[in-house]
Amino acid sequence: MSEQSYRYIIIGAGLGGVSAIEGIRQVDAQGSILLLGKEKDSPYDRPPLTKQLWSGTKTVDEVWLHDQEFYRTQRVDMRLGATVEAVDLASHSVRDSSEVTFRYDRLLLATGGRPKRLKIPGGDLEGMFYYRTLADYRRLRSAAVEGRSALVIGGNFIGSEIAAALRINNLSVSMIFPSSRLGSRVFPESLGRYLTDFYQAKGVQIHSGDAPLAIARANGAYIAKTRAGLELRADIIVAGVGITPEISLASAAGLQTGDGVIVNEFLQTSHPDVYAAGDIASFPEAVLGRRRIEHWDNALAQGKHAGRNMAGAHEPFTYLPFFFSDLFEFGYEAVGQIDSRLETYADWQEENKTGVIYYLEGGRVRGAMMCNVWGKVDAARALIQQAPPVDTAHLRGLIN
Repeated sequence: MSEQSYRYIIIGAGLGGVSAIEGIRQVDAQGSILLLGKEKDSPYDRPPLTKQLWSGTKTVDEVWLHDQEFYRTQRVDMRLGATVEAVDLASHSVRDSSEVTFRYDRLLLATGGRPKRLKIPGGDLEGMFYYRTLADYRRLRSAAVEGRSALVIGGNFIGSEIAAALRINNLSVSMIFPSSRLGSRVFPESLGRYLTDFYQAKGVQIHSGDAPLAIARANGAYIAKTRAGLELRADIIVAGVGITPEISLASAAGLQTGDGVIVNEFLQTSHPDVYAAGDIASFPEAVLGRRRIEHWDNALAQGKHAGRNMAGAHEPFTYLPFFFSDLFEFGYEAVGQIDSRLETYADWQEENKTGVIYYLEGGRVRGAMMCNVWGKVDAARALIQQAPPVDTAHLRGLIN
């Protein structure tokens, strides 16, 4: 068994892990860095997998986070296709599947998430898509031939985005989800129903309030039997039912976990030499409390911040991340606690098309969604971070 030592080891070669390299180098120009990534592809940007790669506004050659020169000039050793088997806190070491041991002074866990799987008969049939990676995109892109049919399971973020992506590429698309409308976790009822109708007008067949009970293959097609008694046939099935944070390494190592890996305001785990960032980090926010966020901006900001703190900056993480989505011509940016169970106030310029939705709790703005309104995230962020309750009458026109 061989052994190597590094000042910094980063497990996870996604946006959070790569951003940590930048954070480290802002504070420490010399310390050795090892980046370990499970995928064989060079680190890439994930949002285009459901957006620009399907609209044709980006190619695969444009999704890389950095070119190889970046890793060379930053003096990063990068091992791709590497599965980390264990973290040993006592010896400050990690071991990969090839039985190589790496010792660290500081460790970052940026292991992201894995797609949730359907726990039904046929949920593991060969050829189904649990969509998450660039390899998944390549395989789905090859299968998504114009005129073929696709069944998308799930009506929230991934399901909504991939259904739109397939439809604009002229596939026959159906969606099935258990709620009464698209985006039921985030959209107020009126907007969710409008978008459901909007998708149907775009040619997407919607089966709301239903769910698959079993999936089988027959004559080259998939057949999904549903709770409502339907049999839905499709050439392709894509399941977008959320992700599970990949916390198994942290848990097995003895770090404190819950809904993610528990970190403090400095993004340190329960061991002071181990940090966590991105999809797996359950972190405290001054206004909104402890949260775990599965979005691009959070991974970017937390990764860089964790890198700086690993290198000695010791700065609290106070940033309020935003997220965004594109659903055909309807796009939005959102910040804060976007939860349809909260009280909402909609300030529309054009109802269900252009405007701002505020999410309130106890009279305080907890989140804001800017629908086809751009460049207002900072204003919304500042409003959320204000402590006093607001009168909803004062919200009209405030950040439109």
